[in-house]
Amino acid sequence: MTIARELAETIIDPKAYSLRDPVDNAFRAIRANQPLDKAELDGFEPFWVVSRHADIKEIERQPDLFHNGDKSTFLTNIEGNERVKALTGGDPNMIRSLVSLDGAEHKALRSIVFPHVTPRAIRPLEEAIRGIAREFVDHMLSFDGQVDFAQDVAFLYPLRVIMTVLGVPQEDEAFMLKLTQELFNNADPELNRARAELSPEDMLKSLWETTMELESYFKAVTERFRANPTEQVNSLIANARIGGDYLNHRQLMGYYIIAATAGHDTTSNTTAGAMWALAQQPHLLRQMQDDPGAINAFVEESIRWEVPVKHFMRSAVADCEVGGQQIRAGDWLMLSYQSANRDEAVWADPFAFRIDRDANPQIAFGYGVHVCLGQHLARMEMRILWEELFKRLKSVEMNGAGERTISNFVCGPKHVPIRFTVN
Repeated sequence: MTIARELAETIIDPKAYSLRDPVDNAFRAIRANQPLDKAELDGFEPFWVVSRHADIKEIERQPDLFHNGDKSTFLTNIEGNERVKALTGGDPNMIRSLVSLDGAEHKALRSIVFPHVTPRAIRPLEEAIRGIAREFVDHMLSFDGQVDFAQDVAFLYPLRVIMTVLGVPQEDEAFMLKLTQELFNNADPELNRARAELSPEDMLKSLWETTMELESYFKAVTERFRANPTEQVNSLIANARIGGDYLNHRQLMGYYIIAATAGHDTTSNTTAGAMWALAQQPHLLRQMQDDPGAINAFVEESIRWEVPVKHFMRSAVADCEVGGQQIRAGDWLMLSYQSANRDEAVWADPFAFRIDRDANPQIAFGYGVHVCLGQHLARMEMRILWEELFKRLKSVEMNGAGERTISNFVCGPKHVPIRFTVN
């Protein structure tokens, strides 16, 4: 038995994710009736749809059994997969980043930056991040009561934070934002490289061009930081060695690109989504002003609610059983974080944004050895922004319809028009 075609088509449709409700409804039906079953669609290799929180955790805690990099780490059709392999010399992933690596290589590369992004290691950054947050709060309030929070705050504040941590000069921020949006929003004509509807072939061409432009930029970064090392993350990457040798070209470029793009895009999406929820529930602002300690719960719920990374793919390396299903060696699995973070078995009222939950075991950052490297920095920068903004806001509400990016991989609000008053 396979998942109904209509449901399977919905959960891979970039436009459905921009509307969100169709995807949530499709996954609700899948969780209820076929929580771990196969999707078979024309042009795609058959893949298991893993919709439950518990099943995703079981898979992610077994990285030796379920690999990231043997096949594409995000959903792609057969034709696109073959084109990527032709471009990369056989690698199914255009960018060889931490999310598409396994085993010893993943462990060695992750260890380069990991000690520098633990909660203890990032604590000294708080003062500098708070200064950046105040700058962007001032920027927002300068709009005199109406602003597109996504475009004018949420896209820009996390960008400034991560670029500062990486060692990217402010004058390069607009360039990095543009290329990040092109990389993750290839299906969105407002944000992709061509600013137009693209065929699958043109999407791949555009993605390759953006990747090459990023690689050209980071080639110069490598030269600069090898000549003059610092403690900034890009310098750590540039000067890292494994077995006495510098990282090879694909390792190096993949590391830079994932740090620079995912390092702000996912946080931007979550921040914008949090404001959207806040503007729809004005009582939350008063609640957090009365109890500033509730901001941590607000941040965690916004991560669960927005789920900026919608899925990752895994492939089984041996026959096994998950969720009562027999998985065969070579099978491809879609881990839906969007579905897992709405799992009725884990959360009461999962389709409501609530900060009064007793527990919130969201897995939007992933789980296990591949859990997001920057999760603690992301939480810190969101917490600080809300601390600085909430003490200056008197009220906030939506000022028109919000819009989400068109993507089935990394997706979030691209327009959040709000109306606000200040204290």
